[in-house]
Amino acid sequence: MTSVLDARPAPGAHVRHRKPVPWRHLDVLLAVTVVAIAAFGVVMVWTATRVPLEAAGVSGLAIAKKQAIFSALGVVVMVVVAAVDYRHYRDWAPVIYGGTLFLLVAVFAVGHRVSGAQAWFQVGPYQFEPSEAAKLALIVALAAYASSFKGRLHGRALLAVIAMAAVPFVLVYKQPDLGSALVLLAILAAVVVVAGARARHLAALGLMAVLVMVSVVQFGLLRGYQEARIAGFLHTPAQASPALLQSIAGANIYNIVEAKNAISQGGLLGSGIGRGQATNLSQVPAQQTDFIFSAVGEQVGLVGSAVLLALYLLVMWRTWRAALLSRDLLGKLLCAGVLGYLVFQTFENVGMNMGIMPVAGIPLPWVSYGGSAVLVEFAAIGLVLNVRMHRFG
Repeated sequence: MTSVLDARPAPGAHVRHRKPVPWRHLDVLLAVTVVAIAAFGVVMVWTATRVPLEAAGVSGLAIAKKQAIFSALGVVVMVVVAAVDYRHYRDWAPVIYGGTLFLLVAVFAVGHRVSGAQAWFQVGPYQFEPSEAAKLALIVALAAYASSFKGRLHGRALLAVIAMAAVPFVLVYKQPDLGSALVLLAILAAVVVVAGARARHLAALGLMAVLVMVSVVQFGLLRGYQEARIAGFLHTPAQASPALLQSIAGANIYNIVEAKNAISQGGLLGSGIGRGQATNLSQVPAQQTDFIFSAVGEQVGLVGSAVLLALYLLVMWRTWRAALLSRDLLGKLLCAGVLGYLVFQTFENVGMNMGIMPVAGIPLPWVSYGGSAVLVEFAAIGLVLNVRMHRFG
């Protein structure tokens, strides 16, 4: 009679091991958190746009519905990006990077001009902004190239990485879109640090960045409204006089002053969703995009704003955690690039709403209205989920 022990394979016999199932290691907390932030963003876009839309005889839900569609599509994009092993993106990096550069060049020829910037493709009723796609493409391209040097990024390799970031930076800056260009620099800095650049090289790059910024201001390479934004940030009074508001600089000062006033009106608990006086009266320009945090502060107050910022910190911590758990340098660099992207963009947007950072036209991730930005932000989290899921692969 054969026993159970006799049924065991003989020593040396081939034993088939089950392949690991990546989805079993999905970071549910990260995925749920970004979906929650996006859902809150739909509500805030509704509160920021419903009154002027209804005054124009349009449904107050019109723009919020678009944001909801973008967010739903973003979740699909996140899942698709997470489903493909991130190591395949290394093979596709040249195509992704080259295709994005093509779009950044093409937008100058056939792009749609809005508010003086030629940065969008008009696709039916929707607009596609290639500078948003450039953020994700640069993360993939830099991570793919820098990971091949196994933590020793210096010399020609470091120069090559800088050149890879410089090309899209110049193209985005020329649109002009200074805010997105600065995000590209934040991505470069994050990847270079994690890729193993030497301390003296990092110091030299920092000094070079300072010299470039000083030269840009000194030689008048900034456009008039960009100079006005810096001037408005450095010399923002508590209240702007009517005479000052008639100037270009005054318009930017007005944005900052009204955003700060709206946030201060919220107090501890806020005026309530949809009940913000400054929000309903559209006192803050671009309150559904760049200045959406002013609507957040007014309607949910200090407590609600703190909860939102805590959710962002949770996303950043889970992204950093995924980098630490990654089984290879490629995964670490992908997560580092996404982290630099999200940290800079969140800090800059909240900072300019509170008057502690200059206005740079940067949206608040998953909350500000905009299809291209929301889709790219979800795709970036898809990369992080991908790295986390394959850490045992």
